[in-house]
Order: sequence, then C-alpha cells, then structure tokens
Amino acid sequence: MQTYELTYIISPEVSSVEAELTAKEIEALIQSSEGAVLRQEKPTIKTLAHPVKKHISGFVSSIEFQIEAEKLSELQNKMQKDGKIVRHLVIIKKPVRIKKQRRQRVLAPIIEEIKQEPKKIIGEKQKVELKDIEQKLDEILGE
Repeated sequence: MQTYELTYIISPEVSSVEAELTAKEIEALIQSSEGAVLRQEKPTIKTLAHPVKKHISGFVSSIEFQIEAEKLSELQNKMQKDGKIVRHLVIIKKPVRIKKQRRQRVLAPIIEEIKQEPKKIIGEKQKVELKDIEQKLDEILGE
C-alpha cells in the first residue's frame, strides 16, 4: 500500500457542521475502499490566496491515508463529482529516509593531552642552554 495525502477545499457556502460531515464521508470512503486513515485534520475556514471557482474562502482540510493505487482513481472520481468540494489535491508521501550520522572526530583525548602537558603541545618557550645549541650545531655540521 502506498501512502497519500489528500488536501481539499470545501465550499464556504456550507456550514461548519456540514463541512465536518463531508470530512467524515471522505474518511468513510477511504475506509470502505480498504484503505487506512493515518492522520486527519478538522476542516477550518481560511481565506484563500486567490479565488477558486469564484470563492475567496473555504474550509481547508487534509487527510493522510494508505490505499491501493487502483482504488485511488475511484476516490478521486467521487471527489470530483461531489459538489461541496471546490478543489482537491492528492500527493504521494514518500517514506522518510533516516540520514546517516556524520562521522565526528574524537577530540576528547587531544583535549585531555593539552590540559595535562600544555607546554609541549602549545609550544611555550623553554629556556635553552648555550651548551645544547653548540652540541646541536656540531651534530648538524658533522664535526
């Protein structure tokens, strides 16, 4: 079964009680077609962004459901024939993919090392003896 979301607008000429009855009829229609309703919103009156069939407002609602693809066309045909429903839209809901966690660098051991011996890692200036410098120069020059 595929998951779908149906969003529809009911004409503002009907009362809020009739709009809720229409929403229940749609839910019953889905269940009679061997579908399963996952989530449903109550119809609420909203002002539309642009007129739809000469209506500037309407009861907007949506329902998320699962149904076989063959039965979806029957549902859409019944929605188109219903005079109360001004506009409807059915979209396919794809399952949410779980994102892989990004690898994170393990900084805890490095931070602990810095806390324990900051002079070595940060490079604080240490006092150098002249003998040590001469010895290093002898090693480098090969004398």
